[in-house]
Amino acid sequence: MDTKTQPAVLRHLRGTPGFRRITLALFASGLATFTTLYCVQALLPALSTQFGLSPAESSLAVSFGTAGLAVGVIPLTALSGVVGRTPMMTVSLFTAALLGIAQALSPSFTVLLVLRALQGLALAGLQATAMSYLSEEIDRRSLGYAMGLYIAGNGIGGMAGRLIGSLVLDLSNWRWALAVVGLVALGCAVVFRVAIVPSAFFVPSPPRVRHLAASVGRAFTDSGLLRLFACGFLLMGCFVTVYNYLGFRLLAPPFALSPVVVGLIFVVYLAGSVSSTVAGRLVDVLGRPRMLPVTAVLTLAGLVLMLSSNLVVVVVGLVITTGGFFAAHSVASGWVGPRSATLGVQGPAVYLFCYYLGSSVGGSVGGLAYGADGWRGVSYYAGAFVVAVLVLAFTLRKLPQARPR
Repeated sequence: MDTKTQPAVLRHLRGTPGFRRITLALFASGLATFTTLYCVQALLPALSTQFGLSPAESSLAVSFGTAGLAVGVIPLTALSGVVGRTPMMTVSLFTAALLGIAQALSPSFTVLLVLRALQGLALAGLQATAMSYLSEEIDRRSLGYAMGLYIAGNGIGGMAGRLIGSLVLDLSNWRWALAVVGLVALGCAVVFRVAIVPSAFFVPSPPRVRHLAASVGRAFTDSGLLRLFACGFLLMGCFVTVYNYLGFRLLAPPFALSPVVVGLIFVVYLAGSVSSTVAGRLVDVLGRPRMLPVTAVLTLAGLVLMLSSNLVVVVVGLVITTGGFFAAHSVASGWVGPRSATLGVQGPAVYLFCYYLGSSVGGSVGGLAYGADGWRGVSYYAGAFVVAVLVLAFTLRKLPQARPR
């Protein structure tokens, strides 16, 4: 719908029915995305045993999914400008759910990796479009809160995927775990389709490859966006590394926990849902330049606590690390949209490319750190990433802040 012909249409403000429907739909989409994308983290030890893989090799099941997403996010952003935001997100969710169910039938680890890459590519259609949809349809005064709720869906999805995977694995095997997660994602896709509000401020545009390339290129010329892209890469590289190899650590001495208990520990992922929502509210009041350094410090503090050999302290550290990461991601991703809109560049798509590239590359390289020096190696590796984010966050405070619409 062209906004020039509909001047009376207003963007959705917090508390309105449209806002509630949009946030429910995007919450469900985030739930489906992270449930399917990261459920395999709980299955990595089982995959390692089944196929005779090292921890770093088994982590490719995560990396291939996020690599597919990273590769697809920019071209599918352009395609969403032709077919529309809501159709793109709907097809993305249903395709990813069906591919998730198909993974349960994988005859080999290679086939599983191919299906994971295709699933990541499908999810790119949702991830490439969701933030743009929110920026277009939500009033800027409520955008931080809406973005926080969307990230909260990601947090609960990450928890649900790991928890469901662990519980089903304890009762059966990794194949049934993947099948059940795929069915959960299919249910989320149905909820999304029923709840989503059609775009009112989306203006279709023909595919223009040169224009897209120029828009992406200009995104790299803004020093503020460059730093935010780096933050996304570093944050996700840290976070995925922690969750990729935490299961291996907790299954081994001195903890020697059972797989189902390790899965229950992943409930702390809920901390991300709370922190991202709170961060979204605080951003609307305090501003992003003040919030990003605080969230980075919280993440770093959690990593320090996780060095302990006391299980309670490790879990507390995991809660803080998880909460700090999701809050930081909520602040950084929410910052990219308005700044990109002001500059007229493809900022959100590039941010997501860097973010999921951090998951794919950072998580796999983190396996080398784990293989070389165990959990201490992971801690130093992940901690260095967060320190870099903290430095970038302080430099971002000195930049002139672009004003959204």
